[in-house]
Amino acid sequence: MRQRKETWILTFAGTTQAMQMEQYARAHGLPGRMIPVPREITAGCGLSWKAAPEEGKEILAALQTAGLAYEAEYRVLL
Repeated sequence: MRQRKETWILTFAGTTQAMQMEQYARAHGLPGRMIPVPREITAGCGLSWKAAPEEGKEILAALQTAGLAYEAEYRVLL
């Protein structure tokens, strides 16, 4: 059986916001990757950003600096 671990998830209201986040993250070396929204979460566009919980504050600060929007953040076991 696979060990589940806590994961930080950021969701977006629309696909455009998710794609802007992915482009910005890659250009600025932010940790994480785009994944489908986990079943435990319901979200607008079906895409989310996955990263380690300890990286969440860094990512949110970068998004605020860039003026990029997101829907919500979660911590789930994946």
